[in-house]
Amino acid sequence: MEVQALLITFREALEALLIVGIITSYLKRVDHREYTKYVWLGAGLAVLASVGVAILFQVVFTGFAAMGSETYLKIGIMFVSAVLLTQMVFWMAEHSRNIKESVEGKMDQFITTGNVIGMVVHSFLVVLREGVETVFFFAAITHGNIGAAMQGWGAATGIAIAVIVSYLFFKGTMRIPLKTFFKVTGAFIVLIAAGLLVQGISMLQDLNIIGSVMPHVYDLTWLLPEHPIDYEHYLRDHGVAPVFSGEVGVFLKALFGYSSMPSLEEIIAYIGYFVVVYLLVTSRNATKTKTAVQALEPKTKKVM
Repeated sequence: MEVQALLITFREALEALLIVGIITSYLKRVDHREYTKYVWLGAGLAVLASVGVAILFQVVFTGFAAMGSETYLKIGIMFVSAVLLTQMVFWMAEHSRNIKESVEGKMDQFITTGNVIGMVVHSFLVVLREGVETVFFFAAITHGNIGAAMQGWGAATGIAIAVIVSYLFFKGTMRIPLKTFFKVTGAFIVLIAAGLLVQGISMLQDLNIIGSVMPHVYDLTWLLPEHPIDYEHYLRDHGVAPVFSGEVGVFLKALFGYSSMPSLEEIIAYIGYFVVVYLLVTSRNATKTKTAVQALEPKTKKVM
């Protein structure tokens, strides 16, 4: 859970800090530092609002727990989070190249019209979006215990690394292209999304909501049990310890949705997820290439 929390908070906090940093740097460059305080005001209000969303979410989840329906809410959160995480990766891959120009263009409009409220609202919405996504993803990886993720070392470390990276980026020390940077971190986020998808399917099968053609395609407990209890049971039943500790299995399950005895449906969903992501990436790249080629083609005029 902590590694997941680290990756998620790092990605979300960095995205928010980069956009806010682009805004404040631009305001300084065009000699309008007086507007910087309004940008940070919006960002600060968004952080407070995100905490409020986390508290509200926890209250709602507690209500579902009191009704005995928290398991269904957990499953729903996992599936929705898998979709949101995937969408987030694609969105940032699409906009990371032009995000600087887009943000600066919007700031020009606000400066020209003297729209201070617009600046506050813009920075508020930018940071709030990342905050709400973080709350939702925390609910998914902790099965509803958002406080556990917020209080752990993973979230704090993720934010700290995001602050350091953004500072180095704006100081010119770090010259990694944003597009490349988000591609690398996006790959890890996609793995987490795939894991959440598979865990959701596994929970549906445990509740007998969906069946299975083949409940256990293979059994890797002898090599890597997914929980310390499985490790102890295997050792008790076979007299031989598995190759790796159950703690390693817990880590991989939390991070990537590892299962030592996956069902056929889990395997199909896991592989199918990456196939869909690959097809989407291929389709998007093909569209970009086609557009670029068309833009380079000389325009011919029809001779009347």
